[in-house]
Amino acid sequence: MTPIRTVETNVLIVGAGPIGLSLAMELGWRGVACTIIDEGDGSVELSRGGMVSIRTMEYWRRWGIADRVAGAGFPQEYALNMIYCTSLLGHLLERDDFPCQRDVRAPPASPERRTWCPQLLFDPLLARALAERPGVAMRYHCRLDGFEERADHVLAHAVDTRTGERVDIRAHYLVGCDGAASLVRDIAEIPFEGKVLGYSINIYFRAPRLLAAHDKGQAERYLFVGPEGTWANMTVVDGRENWRITVIGSGDKMDLERFDARGQVRRAIGDDTVDFAVTAVRPWRRSEMNARHYRRGRVLLAGDAAHTMSPTGGFGMNTGVIDTVNLGWKLEAVLGGWGGPALLDSYDAEQRQVARRNALASTQNYKMWTGLSDLCGDILENSGEGERARREIGTMLKQGLRVEWECVGVMLGYRYEDSPICVADGTAPPPDPLSDYVPTARPGSRAPHAWLGPGRSTLDLLGRGFVLLRFGGAPDPAPLVMAAQTQSLPLEVVDIAQPEIAALYERSLILIRPDGHVAWRADTVPSDPADLVRVVRGAG
Repeated sequence: MTPIRTVETNVLIVGAGPIGLSLAMELGWRGVACTIIDEGDGSVELSRGGMVSIRTMEYWRRWGIADRVAGAGFPQEYALNMIYCTSLLGHLLERDDFPCQRDVRAPPASPERRTWCPQLLFDPLLARALAERPGVAMRYHCRLDGFEERADHVLAHAVDTRTGERVDIRAHYLVGCDGAASLVRDIAEIPFEGKVLGYSINIYFRAPRLLAAHDKGQAERYLFVGPEGTWANMTVVDGRENWRITVIGSGDKMDLERFDARGQVRRAIGDDTVDFAVTAVRPWRRSEMNARHYRRGRVLLAGDAAHTMSPTGGFGMNTGVIDTVNLGWKLEAVLGGWGGPALLDSYDAEQRQVARRNALASTQNYKMWTGLSDLCGDILENSGEGERARREIGTMLKQGLRVEWECVGVMLGYRYEDSPICVADGTAPPPDPLSDYVPTARPGSRAPHAWLGPGRSTLDLLGRGFVLLRFGGAPDPAPLVMAAQTQSLPLEVVDIAQPEIAALYERSLILIRPDGHVAWRADTVPSDPADLVRVVRGAG
């Protein structure tokens, strides 16, 4: 019998989708050796995600790939509008005009801008960037068959699907980034709880002359409304000839043998003469789910393996990237010996609440899509009643879905309330609007962006270890620095002289975690700095 080969790594990542690749980027950037395994070959046949949030772009700025993502190949001049209509050649209900990617500017609250980069471009881009990271091993055509948790490691059993070779991978930690049907979650026996919101079928099709065939113009999203209400939406994929229609249905409509994909595309176009070719049809279940635990021993979950949400808003993938950065620095800390025994538990405590918050925002958007059926009976009529119905529904959609397109509050305003590794300062939680973001340096929140000079943000100071920002008039932080050194906490002190930045942060001493969230702030050095260090490193 051929002996089973054993491979060793610090972290084994199961799943080479955008979340697994992002976790490997974060770990590789930190110098933590890791291995990714995936049963596929790295190609993306069906592009699902496309919107890269401002927060995700901030992290990709950290990794040095933000410019690559923005220039990955999606047409810079393609207008990212939102169109509400009965069909492409039917009635226009309303529209929201947004600039093309070339003209998008970063908002005042961030050094980065929201970017459109379809998954078929950014998955390969991340994989190429990972090839530049020493210590990151990528193993495609490698299927996980099971794993066992031992006292000081996880032993995963995998097989090369091309050769049949069996490989054991010994890792300090295993992270399941293997999607909503996660095998890692199942083997770890972690319950997945929540609700089904509905059922949909994605139709992928190619139509090179589609834009020239209708008068609605370019758009990121076309939302189709019929007498039954909102029945589908069409999303741009590559900005040229590839498109995705999502048909909203019920469980019985997921029967592909009875589903007329070509008929649905023709209905969306509103004409039978436009040439197109259906390339794939995929049913899926729209759900709002959350794992009961994101950690069980040495096994952790991230992305859709940990939480699912309706794609209305594009929050799913971007919430998963937040998972990876929160988890990445904590794995480095524990593997490096300075992370305390409660540090990895804080990943569960912090990220589960973010996932719940963002999932609720996604569901709110979806309910806006589907809550119109009682108003749509006359929507196709060429009459006064039809005109009134179209005007009323268009206004409702434009106003109600603005949060889906302008969601800076969702992606920047999340915070870690009651985190076991942040120290509250007694201030009340600020409002949490989904569309707007009000910068705050309150503990648990994302440290605010401000320009230190041309092209240099306060966010560029953060990431490698803890950072203590010291503003004018602050006391000498030497006792805190000494406590950090004693406990091996990596800490850099940065003096900032600009009074406008001091006003933004509201205190003279701000301790910021490697993921860019404020851990503590005050105007004086704590009376027991050693205790503060123990808390923020998970040893309190």
